[in-house]
Amino acid sequence: MKWKSIFPKWRKLERQTCFHLPPHAPVVFAAEVPNDVELEFVDENVDPLDTSDSPDLVALSILLTAQLPRAYEIARAYRRRGIPVIAGGISATLHSEDLAKHVDSVFLGEVEGGRLAKVRDDLRAGDLKPLYDYHLDMPPIELVGTARRDILNRERYMYRGVRMLDLVHASRGCRFNCFPCCTPFLGGRRFRPRPIEKVVEEIESIDNGRLFLVDNSLAQDDRWVEELFRALIPLEKRWVSHPIACDDRLLELARQAGCWYVYQAIFDTSDVIRNRVRMYHDHDIAVEGTIILGTDDQDVDSIERLVDFLLEIGLDLAEFTIMTPFAHTPIRASLAKDGRLLTDDPSLYTCDRVVFQPKKMTPTELQDAYYGAWDTFYADASQELRMGDLFMKVLREEIASGRVERPPRRRSASADA
Repeated sequence: MKWKSIFPKWRKLERQTCFHLPPHAPVVFAAEVPNDVELEFVDENVDPLDTSDSPDLVALSILLTAQLPRAYEIARAYRRRGIPVIAGGISATLHSEDLAKHVDSVFLGEVEGGRLAKVRDDLRAGDLKPLYDYHLDMPPIELVGTARRDILNRERYMYRGVRMLDLVHASRGCRFNCFPCCTPFLGGRRFRPRPIEKVVEEIESIDNGRLFLVDNSLAQDDRWVEELFRALIPLEKRWVSHPIACDDRLLELARQAGCWYVYQAIFDTSDVIRNRVRMYHDHDIAVEGTIILGTDDQDVDSIERLVDFLLEIGLDLAEFTIMTPFAHTPIRASLAKDGRLLTDDPSLYTCDRVVFQPKKMTPTELQDAYYGAWDTFYADASQELRMGDLFMKVLREEIASGRVERPPRRRSASADA
């Protein structure tokens, strides 16, 4: 039996330097595909997709709302020839009802615990179910093993000759309930840390010295995070992550463990943000701000002041986005209640288009403010140059320490997981 896993392409964030990280969900999915199934993977963002082949099953991995239109096209191309299509991933769960109109089967939730063996058995019996609903039915976190990265076309994930980061998670879930985030809907407000030894085992298996810990937040359980950082120190990897608790002891451990920079959400010009960025910098950890524009307390002038503030505090990088009311987020519920949603077109839910009515400005003013933020922040040095400086710092450290990066490799994408 042969399955084909596809990660559909989408239009990337306008103004952002274009690069591609290896996707995480497909390699997690691949690790759970039964051993008697031959698996092919195509990341359409870096490789051409041929839809004239005839696998026994096409499995669409849909992370983003903006991937949905292309996912529907791919499904249509296969289904018209009688090839069944199943879809899973974050946006499959967020948009399951609409997605069900375009595919043969929708898989909701996490794949561990033999759940894909059930799909295989049903497919073999000619009884593929229209819905495999494991939403909020979380498998024991101990079952999460090492992702199967051999399916990746590694040479495609390079930028200017530098190998991009490999993605790995040390935990799942999040106990917070941030207004633009759908994580509580996807998995409840439960923090689910993996056993440290399983995290170490997976990271040791990755032949890349640079990683992205894609955990929702590393500020949820200080005791577990301290144990994680201490376990990472001997591995001599460099990594980026989402926020870490602003505690000097933890930040120093993070630096020793290889923390390179963090993604930090910034909404205002408060001293809290100023001090947080300063603390990261005090521990030689760079900061990339994820800046959401268009919140109800913002107008054009306040966005301009926010950009000035980011330059003043020495933010290393900034990724500006327009507030986007994704399905099953608190902000969408609020905007829908007030009748302020302008469109549900998924192709526009790319975080660089205005899809709602702002409170203190027009949609056009917000769109222009978005462009202005990018242009002002990067007026003296482009995002590409700033990102290059961060990479060069790591490369110099690797050279000084004598660590040589192993070259990318790609093994056969057949059964053995």
